[in-house]
This record gives sequence, structure tokens and C-alpha cells, in this order.
Amino acid sequence: MASTSIPIKIAWLRAGETLSIAAAGGVTLTWLGFPAGLVTGSLLGVAIAALAGRPVLVPAPLSRVISVLVGISLGAVVTPETLKGLVTFPLSVAVLAVSTLCMIVATTAYLRFVHGWDALSALLGASPGALAQVMVLSAEYKADLRAIAVVQTLRVVALTVGIPAGLGLFGLTADGGIMARLGGAGPASLAELAVLVGVSTAIALVVWWLRLPGGLMFGAMLGSGILHGGGFIAAALPWWVAGAAVIGIGAVTGSRFANTTPRTLLRFLGPALGSFAVAVAIAALFVLLLTALLAVPIADAVVAFAPGAQETMMVLALALHLDPVFIGALHLSRFLLVSILVPFLAHRMRRGSSKPKRKRKKGAKRPTIED
Repeated sequence: MASTSIPIKIAWLRAGETLSIAAAGGVTLTWLGFPAGLVTGSLLGVAIAALAGRPVLVPAPLSRVISVLVGISLGAVVTPETLKGLVTFPLSVAVLAVSTLCMIVATTAYLRFVHGWDALSALLGASPGALAQVMVLSAEYKADLRAIAVVQTLRVVALTVGIPAGLGLFGLTADGGIMARLGGAGPASLAELAVLVGVSTAIALVVWWLRLPGGLMFGAMLGSGILHGGGFIAAALPWWVAGAAVIGIGAVTGSRFANTTPRTLLRFLGPALGSFAVAVAIAALFVLLLTALLAVPIADAVVAFAPGAQETMMVLALALHLDPVFIGALHLSRFLLVSILVPFLAHRMRRGSSKPKRKRKKGAKRPTIED
């Protein structure tokens, strides 16, 4: 996000450098054949540059445009067959809700009792997703802001790199990348493209105005998905536009490491990796449960239950040829649950810690279990 204290010209020069680094990383991993190479490579490239001291930056207006473009691309792969999967949503959301509760409790306990974090910082560090809201709460309640940011960001990076690698190892990824997926639509008429961009952008702005989570991306995906799923249009964004948007999402995520030194990163590496392992273990158990109950492809379930940033996970759905409607619905459901549950728990913890403790009278007997 661009800082208001930075001159506009310098901000956009930094943005140009950041996107160039992201493009180089994305193209390199794609050329090496890494699954979801564009988003993974761009994220890693920008993160490494940030840790090396480069002033990486993606201005807010550009980030919003990127979100809309990614949303349009996600909706473009929706088909009438995709929408038939809606019948599996209620049970899937129920399983996801239980998974989220277990994940928050277990990861909070890990950070608190293994690494000695205070209860509030542990809760906010354990939150699966909703990073922006978590950081606001961290600042408001004076929790350990740097520790929470590093742990949350490293979790997103580990998931973005680990999920494509893991699914590829077990042969659960489709051949061809995002270019093959979006490039098969053929040339589109300018009129259809105008309708696609206009309708998707309008719905994105409405959803964003309503302050719904991930409004720009989910709104654009909704508009594009309705147009494509209903068979009204067949147009898709040019492959190079969609590819640039995916690289942009990687740059936005990687830029979260701005102003983070390698020493700070190493300091919180243990809590980050340990809490990541706890969260992923719980997610894996519930993925197995869901795929046993319903005919949901395991790759879709893995990305849907992954405790990462919804924008990045949605891009993985696009890049790995998965079902964006199913994955988007579950990530949105979890975002809403976390957005209600975590602030409530944080408020209760803060109230509990602020209550004055009653002092025992001198010589008073300490209560025991028998008492």
C-alpha cells in the first residue's frame, strides 16, 4: 500500500520495480514448470527483494484494479456444470466452520504455551485469514504487531508455495497453467469484452461499497461468473492481462515483507512454522472428512480449507484448474466466521485481563480442590 508521505512519482517508480521483480520471478518458475508458477514466483521474488532491503510497493489504486481483473478471470472459468456443485455447499460450510474453530483453538494454544505469547497476541496470530482485520485489532489492542504480521505472512507464503508443490507431487494438478486455461477461449469481440469488464466492474464496486469481504475480487467474479455460467457471453480477458493480474496478486502478497529485516524474520520463524504445522494438520484432517462425506475433489478441498489469504488462495484455484465457485464460497464463509468470532474473543480476552484481581487477606487460606 502506498504511503501518503511518499511522493506520487517515487511511489509509482517503486511500484514499477516491484512489478518487474514479480514478473521475473513468476516467469522463471513458470519456465521451470513449477505448478502455479506465476503467483508463487512473483510472491517469492518480491518477498526476497523486500528482505534484501528493496522498497517494494504496490499502490492501493493499482491493487484494486488487480483484484477486479483477477475476479473477472475467476468468473470466466465458470460453466453451467460448475454451478451444479452448489448442492454440496451447506455441509461443506458446516465442516469448514468446525475446522476453523479447532484451528483457532489449537494454534492459539500452541503459540501461547510453546512460545510464551500472551493470550491476545496468540489468538490474533492464529486467525486463519482476515489479515487486514487482524492487523487492525492488533494495533487497537496493543498486541505484538510485528510478531503477528510475520507469522501470518509466512503462513500465506508457505501455503502458496507448498500447496502447488504438494498437489503436483501427488499428481493432483492439471496440465498447463493459467495461460492454457484462459487462452483456450479464442479471440473475443470487443463488444463482449466491454460487457464483461463493464458488468463485472460495476458489481465489484457495489460489493466493495457494501463493505463485504474481498468485495472487489468477489464482486467481479460474481459478475463474470453469472455472464459465463449463464451462457450469456464466451469472452475472456486476454491471457496476458490475466497473467499480469496474477503476477500482481503475488506482488501484493510479497510486499507485506516490506520493512522486515532477515533478523526479524528469523526471530519469529519458529512460531511461524510451528503454528503453520498445527493449522495445516487440522485442515488436513477435515479435508479427509469432507472428501469422505461428499464427492468433492481433494485438490478443491485442500485449497478451500487452506488457512491462507483468500485472494491468494483464489488465484491458486485459477492457476491449478480448480473450482473457483466452491473455493470462493468456502473462503468467503470462513472470512465471515473469523470476522465475527476473532473480534468477539479478543474483546472478551481484553476485558478479562483488565479486571482487577482481588487480593487475598493476609493469612487467608488458599482455596483447594477439597474446598
